[in-house]
Amino acid sequence: MNSSPQTVLPVASGLDVHKSFLVAVIKSTSNQGTVNTVKKRFSTFRADLEDLRDWLLQNDCHHVCMESTGKYWIPVYNVLESAMNEVRVCNPKWLSLEKGEKDDNKDAARICDLYRNGMTKSSYIPNKQIRTLRELTRLRQKYVQQRTSDHNRLINCLTVSNYKLDMVFSNVRRRSAFLIINLILSGEPYTDEDILKCVSSRCKAPR
Repeated sequence: MNSSPQTVLPVASGLDVHKSFLVAVIKSTSNQGTVNTVKKRFSTFRADLEDLRDWLLQNDCHHVCMESTGKYWIPVYNVLESAMNEVRVCNPKWLSLEKGEKDDNKDAARICDLYRNGMTKSSYIPNKQIRTLRELTRLRQKYVQQRTSDHNRLINCLTVSNYKLDMVFSNVRRRSAFLIINLILSGEPYTDEDILKCVSSRCKAPR
């Protein structure tokens, strides 16, 4: 019985991606059953990634596989996404690359072999619109968290300075509390009447 893996993709590429460069290996099976291998190294600048895309297309390669290494795979994915039939991103543990002395060419070839033989599991990568919405949502969440942190820092500063504005106002960022804080920070002497003048007539707290 022949237990060797069957080739699923006649032409495919494996990428070993690093911060400043990547190694691309393309393997193709001819009509006679021989496997042809070409490899090339590219930097990860935008122009070179576009050269990678053109090089893949020139070699009639429309299927690419790479590891999800940190954030380094994202620029590569962004450039190749629209030009390839599939850009597969895999968790490194699913590829089970051989341990030992590091060799970028061997790693790229190993990724290519696993991918061509249907032995890789793809990570879920949403489409560009969803990725953009995710980034905006995460950015908004960070801004909300930062605003909350600044508010808590303001409350703590007032508390340790013996100003209990948070016990009088439900929100010390509103106009009345803001005017009182500015009065305190001005360094000028003030009276109870000066403080009451800062309080809006619509304030729910009793004067």
